[in-house]
Parts: sequence; C-alpha cells; structure tokens
Amino acid sequence: MGIILELRKNKWLYAMALPVIVYVFIFSYLPMSAHLLAFKQFIPAKGLWGSRWVGLDNLKFFFTGQDWLAVTVNTIFLNLLFIVAGTVSSLLIALLLNEIKQAFIKKVTQSLVILPHFISIIVVNLMVMNFFNGQDGMVNRLLRDFGMQPVDWFQTPSVWPWLLTLIFVWKGAGWGSIIYLATLTGFSEEYYESARIDGAKRWQQIWHITLPLLRPTIIVLTLLALGRIFYGDFGLIYGIIGDNSLLFKATDVIDTYTYRSLRDVSNMNSYSNAAAVALFQSVMGFITILFFNWVVRKIDNDSKLF
Repeated sequence: MGIILELRKNKWLYAMALPVIVYVFIFSYLPMSAHLLAFKQFIPAKGLWGSRWVGLDNLKFFFTGQDWLAVTVNTIFLNLLFIVAGTVSSLLIALLLNEIKQAFIKKVTQSLVILPHFISIIVVNLMVMNFFNGQDGMVNRLLRDFGMQPVDWFQTPSVWPWLLTLIFVWKGAGWGSIIYLATLTGFSEEYYESARIDGAKRWQQIWHITLPLLRPTIIVLTLLALGRIFYGDFGLIYGIIGDNSLLFKATDVIDTYTYRSLRDVSNMNSYSNAAAVALFQSVMGFITILFFNWVVRKIDNDSKLF
C-alpha cells in the first residue's frame, strides 16, 4: 500500500526516471543472464539454454592453472596503485584549479588537464613506444645524454607497474578531478571567511576546512573504485603491453589472461571459461565493496555507501 501511495504522490518524478530505469534494466540487468555461461559447456549452435550444465567445472581452467595466483595479485596490486595515485592526483588537481581565480586561465588549465582523457589508447600506445622503445626511444636518448646506461624497457617487467601508474594518472587524473572540483564549488565561503578572520593561512584552510568537507566524496569514490579492484584496466594494459610475454610477470591481469584464453582456438570451452572468470571477478568485487563499506560504517557512519 505504501508503494502505491508513493507512486501516486510522485508519479511525474517516476515518469521522468522511467527511461533511465528501462535503459539500466536492458543494458545492465538483462545481460547478467549471461553469467549462466559460467555453469555450462557453451556450444553456440545449441545456444545458452540448450548447452549442457557442468556446474563449477569451468572455473577449473583458471584455478588449476599455474598463473591464477600471479594474475590475481597483479590485478589487485595494479589497481591499488591506480586508486591511490589517481585519487591523490585528482584531488591535488582539483585543489590547485580551485585556487585559480581568473576564470579564463582556470578554464584553459582545466581543459588542458582533461584533454588526455580523450586521447585514444592506440595513440597513447604509439606515444609510449616513442618514449621507451629500445635504443631509439626519447627516454633512452636522454639517459645517454646524461651519461647513463639506456634501459630495455620492454624487457624489464619490474618497471611497468610504475610506468602504467604514471600513464594512468596522466590520462585520467584530470578527468577524475571534475567531481572533486564540482564538490568544491558547493562549499560555503563563510567557512573560509571565518578562518581568515582567525588568521588561518591558505594551506591551513585547505587542511582544516576543504579536506574534511571533501572526505565523504573521497570515501564514496574510493569505495566505488575498490568495487572494481578485481578488474584490470584492460584497455590501458593490453593496449600498451599487448602480447609481450616478457612483461607478463608484472603486468598480466585477470582480464588480459582471460582474453588470451578466449582467443585460444584449441580451447573449445573458451566462452564458458571466460564467463566463469568474469563471475569470479563480480563476486569478489561485490564482497570487497561490502567489506570496505562495513569498515567505513564502523569508522564514519555518515560516509558509508549504504
């Protein structure tokens, strides 16, 4: 009865939201039926419902392999680097942009820091090749100019987690700063006026006013990012690393590992195997976000997601 009264009371608001609800249902909820592939020996000719049910057998290709632990650790480690570096960089960019008072300079600067987000990963790959390629890359030429030994970057796996993090920050930090900057513009100027009257310097105002007010936004965005900690940035990692097996030790993540398995023509069950790993990622991501939301609820109940 309460639901009916709510619908009658706010019928026009729900009518406005209906297209979005239909869109999310079609493109987000209906595709979840494909998770059944994880429990079947999928044969395209028989379709999803006609294929034979095999239970958890499809996960065996992943968990009985030699690489499942390594790619899982790589996925979590790289995502932690991306989350920490991306959050700090986006927050710093937003704070710096907020300090610019001239509207024209602020718009130009914001446009420049956001621009890398729109550069295709293919173009980024070409840029990385020009910077780090063998003996002729720009970085190696600079090293030689300073009397240092060049590095064969594409045969040195240990440096790539940090290089990928640098590229991730360059490409996405400006875009990620938009939410923080929008939040900053909503803060009342009265807080800062009171602080200035009390003699607080600008950095003290940022530390004692701006950052505490931004904390709920930081927590929410971090929780959402943690929910995808088992998903590697496939476009970035595969677009740059590709099938370079020399770098798999440090850069191979669950997504790239599954993609190569999906391309294995000798594996007749590749679709179902890939679906099983996708289900594993989804379940682990769900558990992760539940856990960290519980932690946040214990520390600061007002900043929790739910």
